[in-house]
Order: sequence, then C-alpha cells, then structure tokens
Amino acid sequence: MNSDPRVFFAAERTLLAWVRSGITVMALGFVVAKFGLFMTLLANADTTDSHIHQGNDFSNMFGIALVMIGVAITLGAQYNHQLYVKTLPPADVPELAITWLGSLLTLSVALVGGLLAVYLALS
Repeated sequence: MNSDPRVFFAAERTLLAWVRSGITVMALGFVVAKFGLFMTLLANADTTDSHIHQGNDFSNMFGIALVMIGVAITLGAQYNHQLYVKTLPPADVPELAITWLGSLLTLSVALVGGLLAVYLALS
C-alpha cells in the first residue's frame, strides 16, 4: 500500500479553516457586544431616547452567545479532526516534528474565546 501524506495535510487544512471560521464568529460576537456599548454612548448624548438602553443588554447577550458558538465550532473541529486522523492508516500520517501543534492552536483559540466570553459577561 502506498502512503499518501496529502490526505493528512488536507485534514490539517480543513481543521485550520474551521478554526478560522470559529475566530470569525468570535470576532463578530465581540463586535456585536461592543456595539451595545456604542449605542449606550449615543443614548447618553441624547437623553430623550430611552429605548436604546434596552438594546444594550440584548446585544451583549447575543455577542456572548456568538463568542460561545465560535468556541464550540473550534472545539468541534478539533474533535472531528482527531476522529478522522484515527481512521487514517499509519502510512498516511507523516512523521512530523511537532504533531500536536494543530491541537495546541485549536485549544488555545478556544481558551481565548472562553476568556473573551467571560470578559464580555463581566463588562
């Protein structure tokens, strides 16, 4: 049986694409949460518009939910990648110097996303 490391590297690229998508969703959540702060600043400039304050809580909760969805996407991609790599024949998995680097990146991004959600919840 011939080994084909391209299969493994395609799986790595797919993992990184999912991590990139998770980061994008987390960034969108941060922007949505901070947009509520912007609306609060606008409301303070114009005190006649009291309905803007109500939108601040909604945008903050929606932003936190998006950040948590981004974390779930990242962790799900890592889990899926690990399951897929286990199905590959050993000949298709290349001998890499640092085989755990993709997992470290994924778990680091998920950790930072979780800390971002905590920061948004406390601010």
